Amino acid sequence: MDARLSFVTLAVADPAASRAFYVDGLGWRPEVDVAGEVLMIKVGEALVLSLWAEAGFEAEVGPIRRGPGLAPITLAHNATTRAGVDAVLSAARAAGATGVWPAQRRDWGGYSGYFADPDGYRWEVAWNPGPIGLVAVPDTDPAG
Repeated sequence: MDARLSFVTLAVADPAASRAFYVDGLGWRPEVDVAGEVLMIKVGEALVLSLWAEAGFEAEVGPIRRGPGLAPITLAHNATTRAGVDAVLSAARAAGATGVWPAQRRDWGGYSGYFADPDGYRWEVAWNPGPIGLVAVPDTDPAG
Protein backbone atom coordinates (compact mmCIF):
# COMPACT_ATOMS: atom_id res chain seq x y z
CA MET A 1 0.00 0.00 0.00
CA ASP A 2 1.31 3.45 -0.92
CA ALA A 3 1.66 5.96 1.92
CA ARG A 4 -1.19 8.24 0.87
CA LEU A 5 -4.22 9.92 2.42
CA SER A 6 -6.96 10.65 -0.14
CA PHE A 7 -10.03 11.62 1.91
CA VAL A 8 -10.63 12.84 5.44
CA THR A 9 -14.28 12.21 6.30
CA LEU A 10 -15.88 13.84 9.32
CA ALA A 11 -19.38 13.07 10.59
CA VAL A 12 -21.27 16.34 11.11
CA ALA A 13 -24.47 17.01 13.05
CA ASP A 14 -25.73 19.81 10.80
CA PRO A 15 -24.52 19.75 7.19
CA ALA A 16 -26.00 23.19 6.53
CA ALA A 17 -24.00 24.70 9.40
CA SER A 18 -20.84 23.02 8.10
CA ARG A 19 -21.50 24.39 4.63
CA ALA A 20 -22.10 27.88 6.01
CA PHE A 21 -18.80 27.71 7.91
CA TYR A 22 -16.50 26.19 5.28
CA VAL A 23 -18.03 27.52 2.05
CA ASP A 24 -19.74 30.78 2.98
CA GLY A 25 -17.44 31.69 5.89
CA LEU A 26 -13.99 30.45 4.85
CA GLY A 27 -14.63 30.71 1.12
CA TRP A 28 -13.74 27.11 0.27
CA ARG A 29 -15.18 25.73 -2.98
CA PRO A 30 -17.22 22.51 -2.89
CA GLU A 31 -16.55 19.76 -5.42
CA VAL A 32 -19.65 17.81 -4.33
CA ASP A 33 -22.53 19.45 -2.49
CA VAL A 34 -25.60 17.35 -1.74
CA ALA A 35 -27.79 19.41 0.60
CA GLY A 36 -28.33 17.74 3.95
CA GLU A 37 -26.09 14.80 3.10
CA VAL A 38 -22.49 15.46 2.10
CA LEU A 39 -20.12 18.28 1.23
CA MET A 40 -16.76 17.47 -0.37
CA ILE A 41 -14.02 20.07 -0.71
CA LYS A 42 -10.67 19.62 -2.42
CA VAL A 43 -8.14 20.70 0.24
CA GLY A 44 -4.91 19.56 -1.40
CA GLU A 45 -3.52 18.40 -4.70
CA ALA A 46 -4.93 14.92 -4.09
CA LEU A 47 -6.84 15.34 -0.82
CA VAL A 48 -10.57 15.81 -0.19
CA LEU A 49 -12.30 16.85 3.03
CA SER A 50 -15.68 15.12 3.18
CA LEU A 51 -18.29 16.41 5.65
CA TRP A 52 -20.95 13.73 5.92
CA ALA A 53 -24.27 13.92 7.77
CA GLU A 54 -24.12 11.74 10.88
CA ALA A 55 -27.01 9.48 9.79
CA GLY A 56 -25.32 8.58 6.50
CA PHE A 57 -21.96 8.16 8.21
CA GLU A 58 -23.40 5.80 10.83
CA ALA A 59 -25.34 3.80 8.23
CA GLU A 60 -22.14 3.01 6.34
CA VAL A 61 -19.38 3.12 8.95
CA GLY A 62 -21.07 2.30 12.26
CA PRO A 63 -22.15 4.05 15.45
CA ILE A 64 -20.51 7.31 16.42
CA ARG A 65 -18.97 7.51 19.88
CA ARG A 66 -20.70 10.27 21.81
CA GLY A 67 -19.97 11.87 25.13
CA PRO A 68 -18.02 14.65 26.79
CA GLY A 69 -14.62 15.78 25.61
CA LEU A 70 -13.07 16.42 22.25
CA ALA A 71 -12.98 14.21 19.20
CA PRO A 72 -9.54 12.54 19.31
CA ILE A 73 -8.33 14.17 16.10
CA THR A 74 -7.02 17.50 14.91
CA LEU A 75 -6.79 18.79 11.39
CA ALA A 76 -4.06 21.21 10.42
CA HIS A 77 -3.53 24.09 8.04
CA ASN A 78 0.08 25.21 7.71
CA ALA A 79 0.82 28.81 6.81
CA THR A 80 4.01 30.11 5.25
CA THR A 81 4.54 32.77 7.96
CA ARG A 82 3.54 33.63 11.53
CA ALA A 83 1.42 36.49 10.17
CA GLY A 84 -0.35 33.97 7.96
CA VAL A 85 -1.29 31.97 11.06
CA ASP A 86 -2.84 35.05 12.65
CA ALA A 87 -4.71 35.89 9.43
CA VAL A 88 -6.24 32.40 9.18
CA LEU A 89 -7.31 32.45 12.83
CA SER A 90 -8.91 35.84 12.24
CA ALA A 91 -10.74 34.52 9.17
CA ALA A 92 -11.98 31.50 11.15
CA ARG A 93 -13.29 33.82 13.87
CA ALA A 94 -15.08 35.93 11.24
CA ALA A 95 -16.55 32.74 9.71
CA GLY A 96 -18.10 31.85 13.06
CA ALA A 97 -15.54 29.47 14.58
CA THR A 98 -16.91 28.39 17.96
CA GLY A 99 -13.55 28.75 19.67
CA VAL A 100 -10.33 30.42 18.70
CA TRP A 101 -7.18 29.87 20.74
CA PRO A 102 -4.60 32.55 19.95
CA ALA A 103 -1.37 31.49 18.35
CA GLN A 104 1.75 31.23 20.44
CA ARG A 105 5.34 30.12 20.09
CA ARG A 106 5.63 26.37 20.59
CA ASP A 107 8.35 24.25 22.18
CA TRP A 108 8.88 22.50 18.83
CA GLY A 109 10.04 25.78 17.26
CA GLY A 110 6.93 26.91 15.46
CA TYR A 111 3.93 29.12 16.07
CA SER A 112 0.35 27.84 16.18
CA GLY A 113 -3.19 28.35 17.43
CA TYR A 114 -6.50 26.52 17.12
CA PHE A 115 -10.11 27.00 16.15
CA ALA A 116 -13.16 24.73 16.26
CA ASP A 117 -15.62 24.20 13.41
CA PRO A 118 -19.40 23.93 14.03
CA ASP A 119 -19.04 20.30 15.18
CA GLY A 120 -16.13 21.06 17.49
CA TYR A 121 -13.43 19.54 15.27
CA ARG A 122 -10.19 21.30 16.14
CA TRP A 123 -8.08 22.84 13.42
CA GLU A 124 -4.50 23.72 14.21
CA VAL A 125 -3.16 26.66 12.22
CA ALA A 126 0.62 26.51 12.27
CA TRP A 127 3.82 28.00 10.93
CA ASN A 128 6.35 25.17 11.05
CA PRO A 129 9.85 26.10 9.88
CA GLY A 130 11.22 22.59 10.53
CA PRO A 131 11.88 19.88 7.95
CA ILE A 132 8.45 18.24 8.32
CA GLY A 133 6.74 21.61 7.94
CA LEU A 134 8.58 22.15 4.68
CA VAL A 135 7.22 18.83 3.42
CA ALA A 136 3.67 20.15 3.91
CA VAL A 137 4.32 23.71 2.68
CA PRO A 138 7.59 23.93 0.74
CA ASP A 139 7.49 27.74 0.42
CA THR A 140 7.46 28.34 4.18
CA ASP A 141 9.51 31.37 5.17
CA PRO A 142 12.12 29.99 7.64
CA ALA A 143 12.29 33.40 9.37
CA GLY A 144 8.53 33.46 9.78
